[in-house]
Amino acid sequence: MSALAYDGMTMVGRQLRRVRNSPGLAILTQMMPVNMLLFFGYVFGSALAMPGREYRAFLVPGLLAATAAGGVMTGMFQAAQDTHRGVMDRFRTMPVSRTAVPLGQAVADLVVTALGTVPLLLVGLAVGWRIHGGAGHALGAVGLLLLFRFACTWVGILLGLLTRSEEAAGQLGAATFVLPLLSDAYIPTGDLTPWLRTLAEWNPISAVTTALRDLFGNAAVPAHAAWPVAHPVAGTLAWSAALIAACAPLAVRRYARGRG
Repeated sequence: MSALAYDGMTMVGRQLRRVRNSPGLAILTQMMPVNMLLFFGYVFGSALAMPGREYRAFLVPGLLAATAAGGVMTGMFQAAQDTHRGVMDRFRTMPVSRTAVPLGQAVADLVVTALGTVPLLLVGLAVGWRIHGGAGHALGAVGLLLLFRFACTWVGILLGLLTRSEEAAGQLGAATFVLPLLSDAYIPTGDLTPWLRTLAEWNPISAVTTALRDLFGNAAVPAHAAWPVAHPVAGTLAWSAALIAACAPLAVRRYARGRG
């Protein structure tokens, strides 16, 4: 086994123990999308031009995509906490691969996210959401979801390493809640003003949400939309690859250099 693989598995184990030692935070994080589904599904559903059950079926893929985008906030918090509490400094004094430390955080987050989507899917089924696209397409949707989460986690890790304090990371992390609101995760974008619709369609969350709805068989791909939404699977792959390619090397370089 290579040093990177061994060190990476060690860091994954460390991050998973970290989650296990903070069960309250983990439960709160995983239950938030479920609470949003119940609240939005039964409150907003009556205010939109969609019957309640139809809106809840529309909403579940959007919440899954929004949860994946939450990797920015989670990755930022954990990286900033380790950085400003001296954990990263201790790791740098050890014979540990520089890539393994941020990679371990990203992979551990992926494991936690994969397990955490189960309650949301079960509650979605309970309130009327259904998978109509077949098992193969459903597995493809889950794969895209996890890939996007992995990409967002790298964005968060980089931002967390760049922040000057844990408080700054918290403030910046809170701002990420706006991202799903500027997408089609919660509402259809067809009736938005042209400039706002364009902004929403070029939001990566919109591509992921549309891909999930298409693969789960919940809604057709819009005929006239920006390229990432008109080709949502390719758009999700492109956005994910671009975010990983841009942020992962920078995060590893920033970790190796240390605070400066």
